[in-house]
Amino acid sequence: MSAVLQSAPQVLALDRARIARALARRQRYKYVRPRVEREGLGWKVVSPNCSRSVDAAGGEIAIAWLVPGSNGQWLLHARDHAQGCWVLKASGLRLDEALGRLCADPKREFWQ
Repeated sequence: MSAVLQSAPQVLALDRARIARALARRQRYKYVRPRVEREGLGWKVVSPNCSRSVDAAGGEIAIAWLVPGSNGQWLLHARDHAQGCWVLKASGLRLDEALGRLCADPKREFWQ
């Protein structure tokens, strides 16, 4: 049990690094620098709102929340700014699949 607890911070740091690296390759708003921070059991992606559709001043907004589940599967949430809550967009994904959806974002569910 102690080996699992000792490796947990390293695993979390690796997940954060993978998310940050993937965000650098996204297709929308390539010129902004989002950041990744802890949110509950997962990782929240925060980015300047360049389109000013959510924050007229262009301030930082939460855009996605990635939460690890069982068996290496992840939940991907988008932020509903009008309601002030997270909305589940996909579940049962590998981290690379979740990041692919977040970075491509063809329906503009995340990068607004």
